[in-house]
Amino acid sequence: MSEPYYSDDHVTIYHGDCSELVTAVPCPDFVIADPPYGISYSITPTIQGKGGRKWRMGGQAPVVGDDELFNPAHLLQFERLVLFGANYYADQLPASGGWVVWDKSDGGRGPTNSFTDVELAWTNVATQPVIFRHLWKGFTRATECGQKVLHPTQKPVALMAWLLERWTEPGDLVLDPYMGSGPVARAAKDLGRRCVGIEIEERYCEIAARRCAQEVLAL
Repeated sequence: MSEPYYSDDHVTIYHGDCSELVTAVPCPDFVIADPPYGISYSITPTIQGKGGRKWRMGGQAPVVGDDELFNPAHLLQFERLVLFGANYYADQLPASGGWVVWDKSDGGRGPTNSFTDVELAWTNVATQPVIFRHLWKGFTRATECGQKVLHPTQKPVALMAWLLERWTEPGDLVLDPYMGSGPVARAAKDLGRRCVGIEIEERYCEIAARRCAQEVLAL
């Protein structure tokens, strides 16, 4: 395996293609993956204004690899796995009753715009659906308020911390093969877990490294 891009007592970050590096990670206890879904995603939401007028909120470059259908085969070797966006490639996954539902509108209290109300994650560690309610729609957020958007498909540290607290123990090794801006790594460090993150774009390795270089934060 290549030399780490960043490493501390809890987090190790590798810059590279996870399809080539993932098998070199020694027996992770838990895997959280937020891969490109294959939907050519870009942040170009609109808000419906008075009189039917729509206001564009700017754009963002598509996620690397999001221009083709995602194939999860290289991740299905892991016994304890959470896969975000799996509703877009569910036909390539084993049947599971244990989906994670992230309610981004927190019961409908968020703004009405083109952002989706929920996001879904497939998992093989639950036997029935579970839900996490946490407002996160555009600039309206329950946490990380006022902070700059770090990645086109960024998810809150609070969501990752909830998953880790539910299905891991302190000291467990967590693998995040599509690390992005590093919310899994940040949550793992704050909760006393170990994390290996892999990211193909160096700019996000740098962002994640900066986030993880901070002292442990109180959750």
